[in-house]
Amino acid sequence: MEAILLTSQLYPWLFYLFVFVVSLMVGSFLNVVIHRLPIMMENSWKQEYASYFSETNSENEDIQAAGEQTLPETFNLAKPDSTCPSCGHKIRAWENIPIISYLFLRGKCANCKTPISIRYPLVELFTALTCTFAAYYFGPTPQAIWAVIFTYILIALIFIDLDKMLLPDQLTLPLLWLGLILSTQSIFVGPVDAIIGAAAGYLSLWSVFWLFKIVTGKEGMGYGDFKILAALGAFTGWQGLPIIILLSSIVGAIAGIAIMMFQNKGKSLAIPFGPYLAVAGWITLFYKDSIITHYLKWALQ
Repeated sequence: MEAILLTSQLYPWLFYLFVFVVSLMVGSFLNVVIHRLPIMMENSWKQEYASYFSETNSENEDIQAAGEQTLPETFNLAKPDSTCPSCGHKIRAWENIPIISYLFLRGKCANCKTPISIRYPLVELFTALTCTFAAYYFGPTPQAIWAVIFTYILIALIFIDLDKMLLPDQLTLPLLWLGLILSTQSIFVGPVDAIIGAAAGYLSLWSVFWLFKIVTGKEGMGYGDFKILAALGAFTGWQGLPIIILLSSIVGAIAGIAIMMFQNKGKSLAIPFGPYLAVAGWITLFYKDSIITHYLKWALQ
């Protein structure tokens, strides 16, 4: 690690190029995570439910059988190999080069010519650009490496929540623990700030959840939102929480109003809050001190 960082400090452009290329490939993998992880979780829930109630409810055997028929025997992030959802064509290595393959194939399956969603190359490019920015912001330092990993996980969470309104524990909890572990070396914040940030982040939304439920009898958000804010608090410290909550609330409110106006949705429309928390947390990791400084200057005028 030290040798890599030393070389990167001598040739910073090489470090940024390395992060960009690697992040393109990771972005391709994140597309797999975004698509498959919710399916894996749903299948696991069905199997656990069927196994638990198999002795008392014979209908669960049909549920389990249906789940097994829907997915291959081995279904995880590595297997089966990626295929075209329309014709089942196995995607070859040269057809899976980030962005380049999409452009070469003109956005269509090599076999059946069915259009491929443009979101795949956009996720790859978005991952590469945001991670390269993170590397450039912190420079060739350990902070940059961890900021890149932080970005990877947030991108997966953003798109999974947008698709399924789900923030998997498989991603939020490792992110939380990573933030707490890094705080022992004061990579971003110290351990005291990280621990308080994680606890305050979780409890703040947890309190809002129960207050809203007591008043309205409805659940206004999911437990995944509590966990992602706890993770963000571990990375940014308790000082970053007001910024994250304020930014995410403003953007979320604007987006919600826009969706209701332009899509004619009712007030009961469920809107995922995780993406707004994630984006606000990502911004706060880089600009927390600057935002606090400018706010204090403005407030004390």
